[in-house]
Amino acid sequence: MPGTKDKAMNRKGEIIGWIAGWLGGFIWLGLLSVVWLFQDKIRDGMIGIMVFLVAIIAIISTAPWKHPNTKYWKLMLPIYLLFFISIALCIYLYGGLENMGLKWTSFFWIIPCLIPFITAGNRTWNSNV
Repeated sequence: MPGTKDKAMNRKGEIIGWIAGWLGGFIWLGLLSVVWLFQDKIRDGMIGIMVFLVAIIAIISTAPWKHPNTKYWKLMLPIYLLFFISIALCIYLYGGLENMGLKWTSFFWIIPCLIPFITAGNRTWNSNV
């Protein structure tokens, strides 16, 4: 599409917001994986790093400026899936919620993370121009 790259360059704040926002949601996994490696939990650390790297790839490959006519909810879905997988992985590797000092009600803190589905889900990159 002619001019698509020019439009994207005029929206640097949105580009930074997409990349930095999603990376902020996964940075804990990357850091925790490094801690596991230093604790000689090599398997756990490597699994965590792999999921973190897959998340980075997903963030970049599902960027809305690369898919300008696709609704944001469709672009966010694989990233959210990886986010929930990483939470489940962490709980599993720590031996359950009880070992982490959490209860099942702790999952209510995830609800605010779903707000972008409501606020931006039906938009597309082109509809924001």
